[in-house]
Parts: sequence; structure tokens; C-alpha cells
Amino acid sequence: MTEVAQRSDYTFKFNKNIGRHGWLRLTPAYSVKLVQELVEETPRNAMILDPFSGTGTTGVCSAESGMHCHLFDINPFLIWFGNTKCAKFNESDLNKTKSRVYKLFPSLQDQANEENWVPPIHNIERWWCGHTLPILSGLRTLIEKEFGEPGECKYANLVWISFCRLIIETSSAAFNHVSMSFKGGVTRFEVKQIEKIFSDVLELIIDSAKYKFPGTASVFNADSREMPSIDNCTYDHVITSPPYPNRMSYIRELRPYMYWTKFLNEAKEAGQLDWKAIGGTWGTATSKLKEWCADNVTLPEELYTTCERISRCDNKNADLMGRYVHKYFHDMHLHFASLRGRLNAGAKLDYIVGNSTFYGIHVNSETLFEESLRMLGYQEINSRVVRKRNSKKELFEFCVTARWNG
Repeated sequence: MTEVAQRSDYTFKFNKNIGRHGWLRLTPAYSVKLVQELVEETPRNAMILDPFSGTGTTGVCSAESGMHCHLFDINPFLIWFGNTKCAKFNESDLNKTKSRVYKLFPSLQDQANEENWVPPIHNIERWWCGHTLPILSGLRTLIEKEFGEPGECKYANLVWISFCRLIIETSSAAFNHVSMSFKGGVTRFEVKQIEKIFSDVLELIIDSAKYKFPGTASVFNADSREMPSIDNCTYDHVITSPPYPNRMSYIRELRPYMYWTKFLNEAKEAGQLDWKAIGGTWGTATSKLKEWCADNVTLPEELYTTCERISRCDNKNADLMGRYVHKYFHDMHLHFASLRGRLNAGAKLDYIVGNSTFYGIHVNSETLFEESLRMLGYQEINSRVVRKRNSKKELFEFCVTARWNG
């Protein structure tokens, strides 16, 4: 393979300062620039689908380009967040929302001295110090009293998204790795500092919300293995990036946001939700994986060979990882099969996915995707390298492309 650049402009790093795309940081999110390029290839009257919505990048890019897009996800926080990112707002109501927030600040110090609700995050003072935490919980109480809990009011949701950004900005979370990790220690913040950070974030979010999309995008609750029908709509272009087969858990990245917004109430819910996700192994999902058995579905021969090689490795988790890889591509095959009934003739598919390694054994995601698509009757199947993912020469990100001709 010829030398391939890492292309930071094709990663989440490119997104963080781009309008609505930078509202919240999720490291596995794929690049706005890459999605924009794929959307530009779409005929103007086409309907776009993203069956793995994530943070809604495809939806925002589609709406910005004057296109129409449906997105699916199983995570209630991502559905809520994605629909808010894709919403259209009135500038006057945005300014009123901002004014209501600023009226809360004079009460913050007193509220921080009260007993306020704190999310049941394990070892929470690893995230926020004992001085900062009461200020954050006090601010949350004031927001809840003024705006209610996160829900259907899109203007109130902007305040909650700003609060999510605040809690991560003041935490010990570090983003210097492919997954969110921790800094060396927590930082102490005073009330005025919290107010300043929150004000700056709110200004940025409300300012970017003023842009009125020429197109539309909506996120729906759906399992991509059983593609639903939304108003009998069918699609012309699928642009998506499913989870990669590398045990990267989206729920792990989202937990601080989801606890503070009460989309998660206890640890076991995270494992239950990750079990529903393709590629999820967080918490109880790992123990369930040990008991998982594949449906009677014929899969690419390369998959069986790869999983057997992984299972035979000299490692106590080798059998579990072989099972994990098997289930991932089994579920993706079910997705590709279900997708066929939701596509128009001639529909194009673009799937951004990375390969992986387990104990030195390559899992060639792109060729496994290609063969699944071929077995299911898709045509014009090919893949191209998008970028090198890190310093390891064998890890790449691919765009797998196909057509559905009916």
C-alpha cells in the first residue's frame, strides 16, 4: 500500500471549532469535512440516511447543504442531542433564552451552599474536586427550576447542551487519546470562573444556532439491524460511520453527559444500552457476550477464519474477543440485509469504517463489509483508504462504497 497520511482534517479534531459540529466533543466522531464531501456527491433531490447517527454529523451537513436526511440511533441522549443540533431556531427566542440564563447567576453562590442533586457517578471526585462539584450541582438545580429537565423544548435543550459542555470543560477529562481519559488531577474552580466558562459556551452555542438550515434532518429511535419505515420514506444515499470493531464504547464517552442530564440513572443501564449497540462491550454487555450465539446466518468465510485465529491466541480473553468480532460482523450483516428494503433503486452507500487487530491478527473490516454486501446482492462494491489512523502502519480508515440496484 502506498504511503497514506493521517489526515487530522478527517477526524474529530477538525470538528471542534466548526459551528454546531463543535457543540460537544466525542472522540470517535467522524470528520465534518469528509461528510461534506460525500454530501456534495449526492443529487440535490435525493434523500439521505445515516443509520448510525452518533452526534448527528451527517444530519447537520445534509441540512447545511439544503438536503433532507433521516438518522437512526438507539441511544436516547444522542437522539435528543442530534435533534437539537439539527433544529431551526428563532433569533429573538434565542436571545430571550440567553437572558433567562444570565438571571440565574446572582443566585448561584447561595444555591451552591444548599444540598443539591449530584449524579451517581462512581468515584465522582476523580472528575470534579469537592469545591467545584457543589457549584456545578447548584447551577444544575437553577437550570432545572428555570427550564425543566432536558426534553422537547429546543431552546431549553441549548442550555442543557451548554451545561454538558461546562461539566466536561471543568472536569479532569483529557482528549489526548483515541478515547477519553483523565488528566493528572482535578482543577478547583470558583463561582465566577464557572459563570464565565458557562457564559462563553452558551454564547458560542446560541450564536451558531442562529443559522437557519436550508435543509432538514431528524433523528429517530431505531435499531439499525431492523431498519424501520419512517413515513414510508426510502433513501438514495447512505452516509454513515458505524462503530468500529475495536471495543471502543460510545457509552463510555457519553456517561458524564448522560448522568448529569439524567439519561442514565445507574451503572447497569449503561451496560444494557451498550449491549443493544453494535460493537458494544461496556459493563454487563461483556458478560452477555460470553453467552451469545449467532443466528443461522451465513457470513463471509474470511470472518470465520479470522475469529478462529483470534480465539486460539494465547490470552485469557481470546475466546471472548473472537466472539466479539463474530457478533460485530454478524450484526452488521443483519443491518445490510435489513437496509435493502429502505433503499431506492440506484441508491449509493458510503460506510466509513476502520480495521483493527487483536493479538496481532488483522480484522479487515473493509473486505468483510465488501463480502457481506456482495452476498446480499449489492453491486459496484469497492473501498478506498481515507486516512492512516495512527502511528501503527496497519491501522487505516476506509470508505466502503456500494450500490443497490434492486
